[in-house]
Amino acid sequence: MTYRCALITGASSGIGEAFARALPKSTSLLLTGRDRAKLAHLASELANAERTVRSVAADLATVEGRQAVIGFAEGQPVDLLVNNAGVGHLGRVVDNPPERESEMALLNMVAPVELTRALLPDILKRSGKGRRGGLIFVASAAAFMPIPLFATYAASKAFLLHYAEALAEELSDSPVDVLALCPGATKTRFFERASMTRFDSLHQMHDADRVAREGLQALGHRVVHVVGPTNYLATAAARFLPRRFVAAAAERAMRRWQ
Repeated sequence: MTYRCALITGASSGIGEAFARALPKSTSLLLTGRDRAKLAHLASELANAERTVRSVAADLATVEGRQAVIGFAEGQPVDLLVNNAGVGHLGRVVDNPPERESEMALLNMVAPVELTRALLPDILKRSGKGRRGGLIFVASAAAFMPIPLFATYAASKAFLLHYAEALAEELSDSPVDVLALCPGATKTRFFERASMTRFDSLHQMHDADRVAREGLQALGHRVVHVVGPTNYLATAAARFLPRRFVAAAAERAMRRWQ
């Protein structure tokens, strides 16, 4: 991994923070998230003589937040973009607050598209002559199936998966690698924020460090990486079973978390 500078969204905790810690000490970091204090603390901790670490607090579900991050990256030698920020909310679409439904669509889909389009031209310019650029989209094992009670989240991650796969093909002749990283349940604050009150019953949750490490290892070697053999088997089965059956089974599973 010879990246000069990485921009990581959702870096104040969870998988985003794990990416910041997993990258080499020679890679400069641009960290963004909603928690200004945590970002500042992480930036101070990770800065060293070899690299600079800068942070900006922004809400990527807003136009102002997305423009702030794009402006933050201008003039910086970003050659790795980690689109990690995301949010979910458990419940029927008709029962969920309208603002939460919109937030999921804006943060999980619109923000990665706008940031990628804004940064990609310069990433391409900086790549080549033995150096490669990278784009990582943190999707989810949920991207492979319709999930009632988690409909918008799963659909948004399916969008991200398909977007990354298509983008990888468009860039197949360029020195820029694209990865759709698809973790399953991971030990982060995601479940608490998604109003999933019984997530502590999950016994096979992965560490965020493992997810980030596998993502960096997979980048440049494959386009889609599902974390964990159990998740891989589940996503493979979802591709071949009848969609109505998959949706019904997913709904039964989700009801256990209400």
